[in-house]
Amino acid sequence: MTSLLLSNGTIVTGGEEFTGSIYIENQRIAHIFREAVPQSLVQSVDRIIDCTGMLILPGVIDDQVHFREPGLTHKATIASESQAALAGGITTFMEMPNTIPQTTTIEHLEEKLEIAANTSFANYAFYFGATNDNIDQIKALDTSITCGLKLFMGSSTGNMLVDNEETLAQIFKESRLIIAAHCENEAIIQANLARAKEQFGDNIPIEWHPKIRSREACYTTSKRACDLAKKYDARLHVLHLSTADELSLFEQGDLRNKQITNEVCVHHLWFNDTDYARKGALIKWNPAIKTENDRQALFAALLNDRIDVLATDHAPHTLAEKTDVYTKAASGGPLVQHSLLAMLDFYKKQEIPLTQIVKKMCHAPADLFAVKQRGYLREGFYADVVIVNPQKQTTVTNESLLYACKWSPFEGHTFSHAVEYTVLNGAVVYENNQINQQRNALQVEFTR
Repeated sequence: MTSLLLSNGTIVTGGEEFTGSIYIENQRIAHIFREAVPQSLVQSVDRIIDCTGMLILPGVIDDQVHFREPGLTHKATIASESQAALAGGITTFMEMPNTIPQTTTIEHLEEKLEIAANTSFANYAFYFGATNDNIDQIKALDTSITCGLKLFMGSSTGNMLVDNEETLAQIFKESRLIIAAHCENEAIIQANLARAKEQFGDNIPIEWHPKIRSREACYTTSKRACDLAKKYDARLHVLHLSTADELSLFEQGDLRNKQITNEVCVHHLWFNDTDYARKGALIKWNPAIKTENDRQALFAALLNDRIDVLATDHAPHTLAEKTDVYTKAASGGPLVQHSLLAMLDFYKKQEIPLTQIVKKMCHAPADLFAVKQRGYLREGFYADVVIVNPQKQTTVTNESLLYACKWSPFEGHTFSHAVEYTVLNGAVVYENNQINQQRNALQVEFTR
């Protein structure tokens, strides 16, 4: 198929909502019609999808996922999770480096790119991981194909916790990539954990998770990262904010004018600490879900542009890994199949405009990372599109999950909208609740 017409839907892009049609040809958006489509084009197009009553949105760009390959494929693979992403309207993902082996050498980055080229169903890019001793590799990275530099300023696996002061200074001074930082203070966390273990042993109540991975642990390290960025004039992106306290570190406004930006994840907008009682370790994330006051503050900051990007931190584990005692239960959970639907529930309740959802999930990551010709519905851009039915609900069942781990923190919930179609690089890759097995993914390019 070389041409496709998305006809008569509500197009949401660039802060606008309008009724129109999109003509797609050879991977790209050839024309956006605000008026009637010429009959000659209607008669010549290969396929027409009637979008009457539906929302036509840019494909979502998720700037933080863990797809677990290589080395952790009992949890997930690039193939399995990219299919789940497409079912959720996510057409582009940026994947994190804490796999086995870790993506901390250019050789291992190239190996990941090769895996994705052969198996990914969605457009892909990968972060490079900083360590205490790989600054030469960091300086040699190709910035046109690497989305960012992941820096763990807090708990991590292997040698990816960067705690050497001289190395941190060098990274902030010399990185040509955006530094995407996980900010939690390991010393504070370990002290809190030791006190909890004295009282409970390994079987610590899950409600203690936000006390162990505390607001102090988050704020202290987020401030440190911001101070370093200011000192060395570095481009910093602070990942997954979880507290109201941290918001004071950031400015409101257009992210394109900011040196320091940030992200919030869907789970920190959806859950609060009262949900631990019913969800248990299924909602154990790092950083931890905190109070309702924190949730509301984060949501307000998303609305007023103090928060810049909305992502998932999709991080699947097996149910056995999630349901062990507290000290062994894994942190993280699967989200890519339902993150857009979760935000559309908030829209349905009139808590956020459609244009703001699209801004934070599509436009903002494209602008922030300088993604080439994606993230907007614009003529000449790649045709990455999601078509959503606001009149059709989606109930999350175990059978409907495309994640390899086969569980979801949303299981049993009924969302107010449904993803009907996902278009990737001009081809329909998801429809009738099925993934097109003819892969159409491309490696993401960056205009830096």
